[in-house]
Amino acid sequence: MDSGEDQDMSESRGKKKRYHRHTPRQIQELESIFKLYPHPDEKQRMQLSRDLGLEPRQVKFWFQNRRTQMKAQHERSDNCVLRSENERIRFENITMIEALKNIVCQTCGSSQTSEDSYFDEQKLRMENARLKEELDRVSSITSRYLGRPVMQLPPIQPLPASSLDLTVGGYENTEFNPSLDLDLLGIGPPSMPFPFPTISEIERPVMVDLAARSMQELIRLAQNDEPIWSRNGSDGREFLNLEAYERLFPRPGQQFRSANTHIEASRDSGDVIMNSFALVDMFMDPGKWMELFPTIVSNARTIEVLMSGMDGSKSGALVLMYGEFLGLSPVVPSREFYFLRYCQQIEQGLWVISDISIHSPKVNIIPCTKRLPSGCLIQDMTNGYSKIVWVEHMEIEEKNPVHQLYRDLVDSGMAFGAQRWVATLQRMCRRIASLMVTGNSPRDLGGVIPNDDGKRSMMRLSQRMVSNFCSTLGSSNGYRWIAPAGVNDSGVRVTVHKCSDSGQANGVFQPNGVFLSAATSIWLPYSPESVFSFFRDERSRVQWDVLSHGKAVQEVTRISNDQHPGNCISLLRATMNPANLNDRNMLILQESCTDSSGSLVVYASVDLPSMNIAMSGEDSSFIPLLPSGFVISPDGRPGTGINAASSSNPLGGSSGTVLTIAFQIMVSSLPSAKLSLESVTTVNNVIGATVQQIKSALRSLEA
Repeated sequence: MDSGEDQDMSESRGKKKRYHRHTPRQIQELESIFKLYPHPDEKQRMQLSRDLGLEPRQVKFWFQNRRTQMKAQHERSDNCVLRSENERIRFENITMIEALKNIVCQTCGSSQTSEDSYFDEQKLRMENARLKEELDRVSSITSRYLGRPVMQLPPIQPLPASSLDLTVGGYENTEFNPSLDLDLLGIGPPSMPFPFPTISEIERPVMVDLAARSMQELIRLAQNDEPIWSRNGSDGREFLNLEAYERLFPRPGQQFRSANTHIEASRDSGDVIMNSFALVDMFMDPGKWMELFPTIVSNARTIEVLMSGMDGSKSGALVLMYGEFLGLSPVVPSREFYFLRYCQQIEQGLWVISDISIHSPKVNIIPCTKRLPSGCLIQDMTNGYSKIVWVEHMEIEEKNPVHQLYRDLVDSGMAFGAQRWVATLQRMCRRIASLMVTGNSPRDLGGVIPNDDGKRSMMRLSQRMVSNFCSTLGSSNGYRWIAPAGVNDSGVRVTVHKCSDSGQANGVFQPNGVFLSAATSIWLPYSPESVFSFFRDERSRVQWDVLSHGKAVQEVTRISNDQHPGNCISLLRATMNPANLNDRNMLILQESCTDSSGSLVVYASVDLPSMNIAMSGEDSSFIPLLPSGFVISPDGRPGTGINAASSSNPLGGSSGTVLTIAFQIMVSSLPSAKLSLESVTTVNNVIGATVQQIKSALRSLEA
């Protein structure tokens, strides 16, 4: 500080010192200049003092304090990294020393503890790593030529220093041969993700270091703009400039990426109606995380808690998690990851949640999907809102190419990109906010109007229905999606699951029996908005619902959970036949939801006594559900609106909609029953008839 400030301090001695608080506008202007000129000269300081109405000395002291603050922040960050690196090296040295003490010469029986043996071990470690990389590369090339995975040698036990391969990675999705015979489509044990090995105390500091470096990279990706990020001219979405990124964040071996490997990276931002503490709590809890993203996260769980956070908060928490991300169609493989999730409060009201994939060599699976530093920054705003900046960054090796229908959507980054995460988060936060509102009665449509408890019970029941519907569409949900040869040529895929003792199947209560799920995807030459409007209109249902036998339906109750009229829960009732008791006792629970990434219309039959229980506000978790519905996605090509397309070449030309139709049907009430050819033929005919009716109805609307 200069003599001027010392003089002020001496003059103010004995009386209370006066502090000057800058206005938000002054701080914003000073921060913007600081980013460009951390050391302004006297002329620049004078100009700032005139523009902001401050004394030149105040401007000078502000820049001095800001530089000191930045230096302290960098020093703290560097110290954390150095401490983690020091701990990692210390543990590795201790382990190597212990290993060398136990080495015994096979000829003379003497202990080998000389310096030569230490360097020999380092050479062996490097040679083993090189041979492992060569084996993985050759196995990958061979499996592509043979069309099947190559059986590898049993994994070599690693040296005690670490059992983790810290190259980021995930696990390969397993698909079944589409030419399986129907008699092999019986009910088998569900395929589960590969268990992750127990983490040793030696591996923990290495994981902490990896998570800290991943978090620092994510913060820079979230806060920096050009040249790392560039915008798409057609829709304004942000994409990663790979050359600039690799110069800024070099990684060993990235120049040797295979021809079948590509990078998917995107960034998006938006405001959500939820504060940062609530969001952080939901992100760090796998169950709440799945509820927050029901259309994306079909399965999640915590494998191990490495750090629980500081002072009872989530700041500093580090967990190893498993997650499965959905493509919302059986022809789009789900993406599975084991990853480290690190939560840190950077400053008051600002949090970061960062993810980084890890892979263990104890699991003899070649990773094909890697979750590179991804996650979000959460900044508190006024009125309970938060600003979200989301970064999605993955390295994908295409061992099982995406179906042609969804190729453009996946390649454009819309299927698994940041835009989908932000849009889903915004919509679900608005839904949660509407769930908390009291005194906002559902729309009176001539039916029974539930009270506030009944409204919340119906919303929870509907959310379970949507979550179950989405999870059944995953390609790694524990059941086998196949297209039996010779049964159909329309691309219908089927899978079978069972439920016994009236328990849970796939997370939702179902009645006893064997159930057949069937789905198909088609391209339509219409905008996603027009297709969504068609399906959510109960007056159009008679045109496509072949299971209703031509009966019209009436909406008797509607619960809106968003300002958009399409985001609502409806209770439908078919036109009643007094002579038929089933018509009087069966209702249809339907939820429709839409955002910029796509739309859903999901429905399930519910008997009247069960619905009365839900509408009265009682526990609805035991009510059985067997949902069906539609997934409405943009096709990923440029252009909007209703467009004509040639029926002989439906995938060429203008943009449109990719529609996935999915049904769940009870095959037998006996859990021990097997699937028959007649059941598959029947559901194939139902889906085929539904597709034809949908196309005919949309053509008539266009005319």
